[in-house]
Amino acid sequence: MRRRAFAATAVAALALGACATHDTPPARAPVLPSAYTGAVGANAAVPVRDWWDAFGSPELSSLVTTALGANPDLAIVAERVRQAEAQVRIAGATLFPVLNFGAATARRGARPDGGDWQTDDSSSATLSASYELDLWGKNASGVRAAEAALRASRFDRETVRLTLVAGVANAYFQVLSLRGRLVIARDNLAVAARVFAVVDSRVRNGAASSLDLARQQAAVLAQRAAIPPLELQERQTIFALAILLGRAPQGFETATSAVTDLAVPRVAPGLPAQLLARRPDVASAEAQLAAANANVAAARAALLPGISLTGSAGLASEALLNFLRAPAAAWAVGAALLQPIFNGGRLRAQVDAAASRERELVENYRKFILAALADVESALAAGSRNAAQEVLQEQVLVQARRALQLAEIRYRAGADDLLTVLDAQRTLFQAEDQLASIRLARLQSSVGLFKALGGGWSETGRETAG
Repeated sequence: MRRRAFAATAVAALALGACATHDTPPARAPVLPSAYTGAVGANAAVPVRDWWDAFGSPELSSLVTTALGANPDLAIVAERVRQAEAQVRIAGATLFPVLNFGAATARRGARPDGGDWQTDDSSSATLSASYELDLWGKNASGVRAAEAALRASRFDRETVRLTLVAGVANAYFQVLSLRGRLVIARDNLAVAARVFAVVDSRVRNGAASSLDLARQQAAVLAQRAAIPPLELQERQTIFALAILLGRAPQGFETATSAVTDLAVPRVAPGLPAQLLARRPDVASAEAQLAAANANVAAARAALLPGISLTGSAGLASEALLNFLRAPAAAWAVGAALLQPIFNGGRLRAQVDAAASRERELVENYRKFILAALADVESALAAGSRNAAQEVLQEQVLVQARRALQLAEIRYRAGADDLLTVLDAQRTLFQAEDQLASIRLARLQSSVGLFKALGGGWSETGRETAG
């Protein structure tokens, strides 16, 4: 009778579970456009894993290699991956029986009514086993959640890696740009000093007033005052680059080279639909959504009955550390059924919280996709417009140099006053500095496009991300 009652209870619990556990349908990605707005030339290349080599700088490649081996942030996320791997093993252990062995020995003494001491020895050894039947998939869902969290941590590591490489490249380009701007500032100072010598000569010969001399002296001082801020920015950027490389700022330097010596690679973005398989941050958001889905299934399964099997076998002896003196043997097997009846709504609230978390991550996944599309479009737009602006600015610089030459000639001849020369100087100085800034922006927009496209990471990289 008892066996029949137990079987009937189990069948009823299975029937309840059949209609109470189901997975939430997977979320749909937003509708993707058929192509990007930005136009790319036919000679553009698809991003590869070591995309930084396309800039043609051996020093940049060396700096990136150093950063990948010594950056603290990359080491931190590597440890988080190891922690996630351990969590997968912890979750997987729930699918297997638990075996425990226990042994004990004791000697007890008693002295009844003030008489002689009486001692009693005992020893025991027990092997016990327990196993929870995963009827509703709660434990299996926990494993799926841990595995999805592991994938997310690996994708997060790839995201940190990509961000690190982009940061090293941008900092390196900024160092070179600042050094180029310092050269321009010193050259402009020399130009201002040369014009000052002309003005001074005219003043001494009575062909110009002291006002002209004071104006040009102010121009020289203003150009000299522009140099220290650039030197400070260059030092601060060098220090920031050293930290990215995992090195102390003291004594760190990079080789002197010009930002104009670098190539600006052209990148083919491919199709928007391919972006989902190229971005590790999008893959991480997808993995987090999968983990949330598994957590919902586990929370629902917690509402249903739990069945556990137990068994034990052991020996007992009335001797100290001795099982050879007529030991007693015992064994036991059992099964237990536990059905939550009333817990103040805690389990239902856990289901609601898990379902809400899943819906949150659905929207988070959509947000990541939309942001990734916007990143690519912004980088494409910046690259094309910076290239066009650089061509125009080079023409501006040519005309500004010619204007200053003509202004100096006319000033020497007395055809124009000093204000014309001062205006030509300001135009030239601004044009040269602006061209250096545009070249930096063009390089950084190229880095931004590589980063927006995932830096050569792809869907196949998911299997080897660990």
